[in-house]
Amino acid sequence: MIELTRLNGEHMVVNSDLIRYAEASPDTVITLVTGDKIVVTESTRELIERVIAFRSRLLQRAFPGGMAAVDPAQPIAAMAASAAQATVLPLENPRIDQDESWRRRGRETD
Repeated sequence: MIELTRLNGEHMVVNSDLIRYAEASPDTVITLVTGDKIVVTESTRELIERVIAFRSRLLQRAFPGGMAAVDPAQPIAAMAASAAQATVLPLENPRIDQDESWRRRGRETD
């Protein structure tokens, strides 16, 4: 969320993920993904800087040690270990199971 100022001086908070685009003409007009338009006093450059600062804070909170502290191979290794432990139960007779499914729906089998 970023804080912006309407032309009348009123402060508001906008979800930056909902911004579709911003135009400078001469006031900054923000178009949201919903189609709503907001006119603010901040320049497009200020808007971009606030969005970047907000997202930077989010990432800093999510990864306090920085991205270097994250092992990119870990999620893959965890998934591989989980898959290796999974048990797959085979169908005893797939044709019978399919026929039963068709009967339950009131359809004929071939």
